Amino acid sequence: MTLSSLSLRLRIFLFFILLAAGSIVVVWAALYVGHGRVAGSGATNGFVFAGILSSFLIVGLTAGIWLLFDENVAKPIERLASEMRTRAHAQVDKSVNTHAARYLGDLAPAADAVARQLNESAMSTAQVVATETARLAREKAQLTALLTEIPVATILVSQNDQIVLYDGQAAEVLAQVHVPRLNASIYDYFNAQSLSAARSKMNKSGLEVSLEAQSADGRQSYSARLKPMDGGGYLMVIDDAMARISPDAARPIVYDFDLLDQKPGRALEDTPLRDLSYVVFDTETTGLLPHKDEIVQIGAVRVINGRIVTGESIDQLVDPGMPIPPSSTKVHGVTDAMVKGKPRIAEAGMSFHIFSRNAVIVAHNAPFDMAFLRRHARDMGVVWDHPILDTVLLSAVLFGASETHTLDSLCDRLDITIPPQLRHTALGDAQATAEVLVRMLPMLEARGMKTFGDVLVQTRKHGRLLEDMN
Repeated sequence: MTLSSLSLRLRIFLFFILLAAGSIVVVWAALYVGHGRVAGSGATNGFVFAGILSSFLIVGLTAGIWLLFDENVAKPIERLASEMRTRAHAQVDKSVNTHAARYLGDLAPAADAVARQLNESAMSTAQVVATETARLAREKAQLTALLTEIPVATILVSQNDQIVLYDGQAAEVLAQVHVPRLNASIYDYFNAQSLSAARSKMNKSGLEVSLEAQSADGRQSYSARLKPMDGGGYLMVIDDAMARISPDAARPIVYDFDLLDQKPGRALEDTPLRDLSYVVFDTETTGLLPHKDEIVQIGAVRVINGRIVTGESIDQLVDPGMPIPPSSTKVHGVTDAMVKGKPRIAEAGMSFHIFSRNAVIVAHNAPFDMAFLRRHARDMGVVWDHPILDTVLLSAVLFGASETHTLDSLCDRLDITIPPQLRHTALGDAQATAEVLVRMLPMLEARGMKTFGDVLVQTRKHGRLLEDMN
């Protein structure tokens, strides 16, 4: 009969039997040794020595049995719980690893059965959702095709002056200033003085208002109109957009109407995780020393309302101002020829800083990447004071500090596939980290961490992990 064939209750009982039997053996052994000292130093000395020796041996025995219990019972239970949560909240469709919990009796097979049943129910629901999603996708494609033929650029702005929707033409206009971003302030792209004056006039009259909209950098001027919307907010229509953009540019519609209902003025710590904007990024460098090596590539994507926003990304090569070692090129594939003529870190870093404005920065082992950016903050003319989340620490919170927390391990745990050609590229790793974050958010909420402050309290308990990694 093997240990794995015994019931869970019997196995736990055996731990206590082992502890009791070991303690008895230790006490008698200590008494025997102490008895041997009686003849030479007296009975008192012998019994005191026996007591001290048995105490040390019992502590050692208890520690050894605790390690066995922790490795074979506590850790597998913790691991099994995290696997169940990934299937319940992160839509992971994988069998539960029953081998890791092989000494837990029927618990692991029962958990696997529940997970399979959950997946089957989810699949049935997903088929219905997929049918409806396909219908909505067709309607969106038709709407996109229709708007493409209309020679204006359209931007929907909330009552808080945040961008809620932009079409392909508007994306081209916005991109002349910077990368288009949902939930960004409209004043990041257009001159605040002229736009706010036109908005005030629109609010007073309740009618459409025309204006010459100046870009925020002062390089462009557009003939535009503001139209008030029911429930607050307004539609900004740029009439002469088609003369400024490429006729062959892709023109999808990017939107998130939930942003219309977002409440302003809430303290960051009290903001629900779903209401935050995230910029997930990664860098590739000439080496692993932030105090002397340099960035050669920055990749970043945005996550709004728990989803990755397609099209809102940065994939920027950076001239490091020094030769890239062949050993580093072998990892990330970036060569000296590829970065020749590309922006230096002062320009690329400032552009990324704008891209990350009013967002939580997320990275895997963030202190490493942020050290490179902060070292050049003065040259960029910026301050890196963004709130930061680290997926290493989020992994420790959700899966336990004793688990492996590499990006590859997280992707495997959460059933995320990184195409081999994208691994160790800045944008590829940023995309993978963003997918990890999106699957972690509902898991954090299910564990009672509803706000940014709740998550910070828990991640700070595992700060030692990052110190060890760096």
